[in-house]
Amino acid sequence: MSPTTDRSLATPSISCVMPAFNEAGTLARLVPQVLERLLTLSPQVELVIVNDGSRDASAHVIDSLCQQHPEVVGLDLSRNFGKESALTAGLEAARGDVVVLMDADGQHPVALVERMLALWREGHDVVYAVRRTREDQSRLHAGLTSAFYRLINWGSRVEIPPHAGDFRLMDRQVVQALKALPERNRFMKGLYAWVGFRSTAIDYEPLPRADGRSHFGWRGSFALAFTGLLAFSVTPLRLLALVGLLLASAALLYGAWVVAEYFFWGIHVPGYATIVVGLMFFSGIQLLSIGVLAEYVARIYEEVKQRPTYWVRQRLGRGLPEPQAEPRERARAPRAAKTERVADHSQPSLPL
Repeated sequence: MSPTTDRSLATPSISCVMPAFNEAGTLARLVPQVLERLLTLSPQVELVIVNDGSRDASAHVIDSLCQQHPEVVGLDLSRNFGKESALTAGLEAARGDVVVLMDADGQHPVALVERMLALWREGHDVVYAVRRTREDQSRLHAGLTSAFYRLINWGSRVEIPPHAGDFRLMDRQVVQALKALPERNRFMKGLYAWVGFRSTAIDYEPLPRADGRSHFGWRGSFALAFTGLLAFSVTPLRLLALVGLLLASAALLYGAWVVAEYFFWGIHVPGYATIVVGLMFFSGIQLLSIGVLAEYVARIYEEVKQRPTYWVRQRLGRGLPEPQAEPRERARAPRAAKTERVADHSQPSLPL
């Protein structure tokens, strides 16, 4: 669909990307429900399920769904690369005029897609869903989440919407912009905000999990938050500079006070405990600073190696036909088109 097409009367083709990790008990029931609802919105639909190295029967379930439903596409990654990489793989494979991102646990209500599509027809390129409440999370978890968004948005030129997840609808232009970003340490919530485009939010209440329990615990939450903070903020470095400035100022004032005590009051400062505590404190600050710098350097090291973000072991199903690229776009990226053709024949493919 051309960017100049009048959306108000358009019926776009829809791609739904659904990353899955150990969701065999959910996919068999969820996928038919999602497909049934999407087919009421458009006759051209595909559902791209990305198996992110699941250790249960998810691969077998996805294979069976691809045989039952021609709209289903299965991407089997060679190992578990993480949700951010799985979302990237799904976006690379999606061919629709609009792309919807949903989780495979059944907590994202597919009924909202109709409202998202209506807002897209009004001219919005991105429609993202924001949780009304976090009552299903502990008070500590909700508080840490709010603190994270305040910290990452502090002094940033790109504001990441608080409490907005991956559940969203995006125009093809937005997907193309995301695919053009080459970074390996991907924080998708930040990338959605960075590419810009006309966006709007809708609120929703998450549904109960269709089966099992969440595989994304405290460890995964902290790892993702740390990745996002390092990828989209220099706040840690600024805080270290501020701490250094404050400590240096305090040291100068304390030194002036000791000199004044000696010359004006004749007080000798006793000493070894104060010296030892001071040395240990400042050594800890120095090691903390080096550690934060090392994390930024480690990210640079991973980026310069230019390893692929993911690796597709096998692609199943056909899905939507490949969109016709504009001549200028084909001239810019002939190798990308070749990669897609290889992927269609169920061979391992190297992503952009």
